[in-house]
Amino acid sequence: MAVEPNGNQVRANGNGDSLEKDFSNQHHLNDTNMSGDDALRRIRTAGSISISPELFEKLYLSPQNAVKGDLRKTFGNPTPIALLGFLLALSPLSCDLMGWRGSGGSGAAAIGAYFFFGGLLMLVGGFLEFILGNTFPSVVFMAFGAFWLTFGSTLQPFYFAYGSYSPTTTPADGLQTVGFTASFGFFLIFMALLSFIFLICSLRTNICFVVIFFTLTLGFSLLAGAYWQSANGIGRKDASAIALAGRLQIAGGASLFVTSMAGWWIFFAIMLAALDFPFQIPVGDLSTLIKGASTRQKEKENMV
Repeated sequence: MAVEPNGNQVRANGNGDSLEKDFSNQHHLNDTNMSGDDALRRIRTAGSISISPELFEKLYLSPQNAVKGDLRKTFGNPTPIALLGFLLALSPLSCDLMGWRGSGGSGAAAIGAYFFFGGLLMLVGGFLEFILGNTFPSVVFMAFGAFWLTFGSTLQPFYFAYGSYSPTTTPADGLQTVGFTASFGFFLIFMALLSFIFLICSLRTNICFVVIFFTLTLGFSLLAGAYWQSANGIGRKDASAIALAGRLQIAGGASLFVTSMAGWWIFFAIMLAALDFPFQIPVGDLSTLIKGASTRQKEKENMV
């Protein structure tokens, strides 16, 4: 008889393989007095597969938690779905912001990806994470799914976000651009604040997640500065401010490019783990660096 790290007792069979004990009944699955129907029902309902906390956090990007039911054995893992939507919206946007290959226009060419990859897939993934009881990734995915829908809507002429700042006189005086860019900068700065909160929370997950939220915080801040400097430059006809806005936009795009590369790394790691590949790539587990409040409480109780 052995004990797993989560406290469950494990019994080994003749081949040395461990079998999880079913505590819902005093009979073990190897009990010769158990009928075939009872054994099949016990396998279907009780389940006998347990995964390590490190593997759980790699698959679901959150510390392992106790959730009633067997939904994780019924449904697939929604985490890579949401990650895929995030990456296929952010990766081209970061390249556009840096102006690679003559790109630009604040990424307006990929507006469809913002709606259907970034918005749709992240909201679906976030909702399924909520169903599975994974609060942190659910909040993260839904928040950024809403961001991509907001960003795509802002670029969509139908919603008239830019046109609402058109002055009643002549638009040539620059008031339209100044009003829009100065206002949109506030949305980006509060996205930076949200990313910073996620950054603090991610210190209990893995290094890849920390890199993602750190570079997101930096990227949103730089882009907010770019919008505000652009507003200052246009309003005051200050060429130096406009040049600074261009440099801030490139720096913001570079920061978001690092975000996307870290995201592609963790997406690859999750897919390898999900398919039980013979090799895995590390994501930098941080679960043991900052112990949870419940774990600390248990350690105190054990010491007493």
